[in-house]
Amino acid sequence: MRIVVIGGTGMIGSKVVTKLGERGHEAVPASPNTGVNTLTGEGLDAALAGAQVVIDVSNSPSFEDAAVLEFFETSTRNLLAAEAAAGVGHHVALSVVGARRQPGKGYFGAKAVQEELIEKSSIPFSIVRATQFFEFARGIADGATQDGTVRIAPVQFQPIAGEEVATAVSRVAEGTPLNGGLEVAGPERVLMDDFFRDALAAWNDPRQVVTDPEARYFGLHLDQDTLVPVEDTIRGEITYNDWLGK
Repeated sequence: MRIVVIGGTGMIGSKVVTKLGERGHEAVPASPNTGVNTLTGEGLDAALAGAQVVIDVSNSPSFEDAAVLEFFETSTRNLLAAEAAAGVGHHVALSVVGARRQPGKGYFGAKAVQEELIEKSSIPFSIVRATQFFEFARGIADGATQDGTVRIAPVQFQPIAGEEVATAVSRVAEGTPLNGGLEVAGPERVLMDDFFRDALAAWNDPRQVVTDPEARYFGLHLDQDTLVPVEDTIRGEITYNDWLGK
């Protein structure tokens, strides 16, 4: 199949392109680096010509409330319109676990808007909702740091390796559209403050983790199950220690 991967030069997208290519598909990376811009529509029609499937793993360059909403709303509208014109038969989107359970402003709210647009379109679709990636753990710790301490809420957390997210997205893209979603998560569920306490120790990072029930996550106040799967779930096999190479 000819499968166009929007965001196909990024961290997850490049892995998806590689996996699809290894399975015999014509996987085409599409991003601003290849002349395709979903926010402006530049290059979309040419990129989607002849595509049976489109995978969207693109991400906003800014997580500021207005900017992230504009990115997902505008780029998704442009992408779906171009897919309809090209006769694409399956739209696959990577989203986040919890986006629809606790929508609001910020990143989670923008992803909820993206999902709603996909569901209302005429194109058969599949939405893969992933938990947080191991690759972003250090960035989360840095963003949660105040006065030299890392403030983390004691909520359920089940992060996953980006490699396993890419595998799940690739397999969904090869199959029949779900016209719904599935969730993917790592093999271990822990409290988020405990995860970061152990992670900082593994990094030999001297910062202390402070348990703070009011700590925000991308601007969101977290319930116990906001960040973990509650629906049909694909569980990965790579633990965080495996991923670190410990």
